Amino acid sequence: MENGDIPENANEHCPGPQSETAGKSDSCAGCPNQEACATAPKGPDPDLVGIAERMSTVKHKILVLSGKGGVGKSTLSAQLSFALAGMDHQVGLMDIDICGPSMPKMLGLEGHEIHQSNFGWSPVYVEDNLGVMSIGFMLPNPDDAVVWRGPRKNALIKQFLKDVNWGEIDYLVVDAPPGTSDEHISIVQYLQHTGIDGAIIVTTPQEVSLIDVRKEISFCKKVGVHVLGVVENMSGMVQELKDVKFVSMLKESGLTVNVSEEVIACIREHAPDLVDVFTFTEVFDSNGGGAQRMCREMGVPYLGRVPLDPQLCKAAEQGKSCFEDNKCSASASALKSIIEKVVAAMPVMTE
Repeated sequence: MENGDIPENANEHCPGPQSETAGKSDSCAGCPNQEACATAPKGPDPDLVGIAERMSTVKHKILVLSGKGGVGKSTLSAQLSFALAGMDHQVGLMDIDICGPSMPKMLGLEGHEIHQSNFGWSPVYVEDNLGVMSIGFMLPNPDDAVVWRGPRKNALIKQFLKDVNWGEIDYLVVDAPPGTSDEHISIVQYLQHTGIDGAIIVTTPQEVSLIDVRKEISFCKKVGVHVLGVVENMSGMVQELKDVKFVSMLKESGLTVNVSEEVIACIREHAPDLVDVFTFTEVFDSNGGGAQRMCREMGVPYLGRVPLDPQLCKAAEQGKSCFEDNKCSASASALKSIIEKVVAAMPVMTE
């Protein structure tokens, strides 16, 4: 337990040897270190000084959270980072989803490795003003599973904050895993003395997602993290009519035949103005009022909705910005509006 580090054989939700509840909390029951922690002298974690020094060159820190998996949180983190970099800001993106790192894929950085210098670990750069750090760069095989308990996850997050040479940057975007457990507690604990500007919380419209997102909002309120707002992602599927696939069902066999070319040709001939119309399909049940109603009930800002856009999905798969080639016409404008609200909510930094 040198320097207050959490031992690798500790229980999963170890509060840390320097915590006032070390060796005494319910999560300590049965831990082989329980007695040592209970009797050890308490004090501040010396690594927090190193973290504070690194973070002193970071103007704004934004967490991207969601209590629910699969809601597009990492996609939003990646596109937020692309957008901020496109505004000529210096941006860092830190992926603390230890077991499911997706940033190397979503930023087109697969196969890259982390390099070390006298100044610490160097982020992997997409552009000169957009650096990324993820455990995905550290795996010998991208298919390798990361089977780690909480203490090892916490130690890596601490290293990302303390040992990575982020340099002078305007924004550090932190992409967190779903839930309200170890990684979330650690990132808040390690950054609480350096200041967190707030959290963007991502959800989808249906109640099964909102149930978990409410817990995430409660977590933020409990630990003192300001909620910048909630984004309702995958809010209906929107695409241009000419990109829709039309099929004809063969009743006898149940097979389908692609008749898209014939349908679009017919529309071009008889109703050409409709070719550029967008189609909208409700994918999830939002009869409960969706994220907007939840925000009113819980007293947090509602940032807006982003439709499920096949072109945005393709951009994420290719590791590209959805803003660069005007292909994501259904989602880019929605994302831009949300990002402008986030930037406007940032406190003005004085020299």
